[in-house]
Amino acid sequence: MSDREQAKQIIDQLPEYKIGKLLLFLKGIQFDDDIEDDIYCQKLYEDYLNDPDPEKHETITLEELAAREGIEL
Repeated sequence: MSDREQAKQIIDQLPEYKIGKLLLFLKGIQFDDDIEDDIYCQKLYEDYLNDPDPEKHETITLEELAAREGIEL
């Protein structure tokens, strides 16, 4: 039996008054994931801002990137 199936089986056996508390816990876990994603994105942004490379603001078109990588659009 998979972990998901075991979890569902346990949930099915819980009394209704405990379901709300379990739901809060599960939402907390999801919230932690969202926070971790936000922290990671913030770090990427700060790394970009602190990058001393003078060419970091130069851009190329999608077509130029595809040509450079050998991809036909």
